[in-house]
Amino acid sequence: MAKLLHLSCSPRAESVSTAGARVFLDGFRQARPDWDIDVVDIWRERMPEFTGPIIEAKYARMKAQGFTDAQRDSFAEAERMALRFALADRVLISTPMWNFGLPYKLKQWFDIIVQPGLTFRFDPSRGYLPLLKDRPTLVIIASGSDFATGMNRGRTDMATPYLREILRFIGISNVRFVLVGPTTGPQAPIDAACERAHQRLAAMATAF
Repeated sequence: MAKLLHLSCSPRAESVSTAGARVFLDGFRQARPDWDIDVVDIWRERMPEFTGPIIEAKYARMKAQGFTDAQRDSFAEAERMALRFALADRVLISTPMWNFGLPYKLKQWFDIIVQPGLTFRFDPSRGYLPLLKDRPTLVIIASGSDFATGMNRGRTDMATPYLREILRFIGISNVRFVLVGPTTGPQAPIDAACERAHQRLAAMATAF
C-alpha cells in the first residue's frame, strides 16, 4: 500500500500548523482513499537522546569500525526511524516556527536519522552523497510573523532554509513550502492568513 508519512511537530493539538495539516490531509484522503497515512508525532514518539552509544555509533561508522553491543542497540533506533521515513511515497511536515527556527524535537529527529550509511554517505572523490530517493514533500510552517508576503517585521526565517538543505542533503529535493502567518496580533490578519493557506493546501492535496 502506498504511504504518506506525516511528521507532526507541534505539541498543541489545535495549533495553526496542525490545522493546516488537517485541511491538507482531508483533501488528500478524498483524492487517494487507498493510501495509508502514517503519523509521526515527534512529541509522543520514542526518540533516543543523541548522546552516549548512539553518537559513539555514528563516529564508529564514520571510521568504518565495528559496533559494540550498546552501540548496535542504540543505532537500531536510528535505523527504525530512518526506515519509517524512507518507506514513505509522500511526506508531509507540519511545524511551528520557534524563535525563527525549528522546535527542538524536530531538530532532534533529524539529528538521529541523518547518519552516515543510513541516509547519506561520503565518497572521497565526490563528497557527500544522499542515500534516500526523492519524493514529493510538503512543509507547512506556521509563524508569528508573516514570512509568506514579506511582512515579517524585520525578522529572519531560519526554518525554511534549514529544512530545504537538510532534506536535500539526504536526497529529497522535490519540496514545496506553505507558510502560514501571522499567527499573533490582531485576529483579522490571522484569520485571513489561515484562510489563504487553507485554500492553497486544499487545492494542493488533490494532486499531491
